[in-house]
Amino acid sequence: MTDSSASPRPTAPPSASPRPSTSTVLLYSDDPQVRERMRLAIGARPAADLLVQFVETSSYAETVRLLDETDVDLLVLDGEAAPAGGLGIARQLRDEVADAPPTCLVIARAADRWLAAYARVDATLVHPLDPITTGQTVAALLRERAGTLPVPR
Repeated sequence: MTDSSASPRPTAPPSASPRPSTSTVLLYSDDPQVRERMRLAIGARPAADLLVQFVETSSYAETVRLLDETDVDLLVLDGEAAPAGGLGIARQLRDEVADAPPTCLVIARAADRWLAAYARVDATLVHPLDPITTGQTVAALLRERAGTLPVPR
C-alpha cells in the first residue's frame, strides 16, 4: 500500500546563471569620435558576466570632478588627447588619488608602452582598437577590481 498523504518531492529550481555585475567605465578623450570608438570596442557587455555603463569626459577637470562624484570602476584614457594627455592624467591620478580605479591607456604606437609603464597604468591598448582584445582587457581589469574570477566557458 502507498501512503496517499505523502506529497511529491519538491524539485530544485533550475540553476540560474548569476546576474552580470554592472561596472562604470570612464572614457576620456578630447575627441568625441575617439570616445565613440572606445565605447564601441568595449561594448555594453565585454563578457558574459559583466555589464558596462559609460561616463565620458573631455577634459582633465571633468575627469577629476567625475571621479570625485561617481563610483568609477575603470578609467580608459586616450594617450593622444590634448591638451591633457591620458599619460599625464594617469600618472597624476596614481600620485594623488589613494584608491584610484584601474587605468587602461589607449596609445597610438605599441612602442609607447614604456611611457605607459612610467605612468603606472594597469593595461594598454593600441589604436585602432580591436574589439576582442579590448573586451578581454576591460573584462580582466574589472574582474580584478571586483576580486572575481572569470566565468568558465
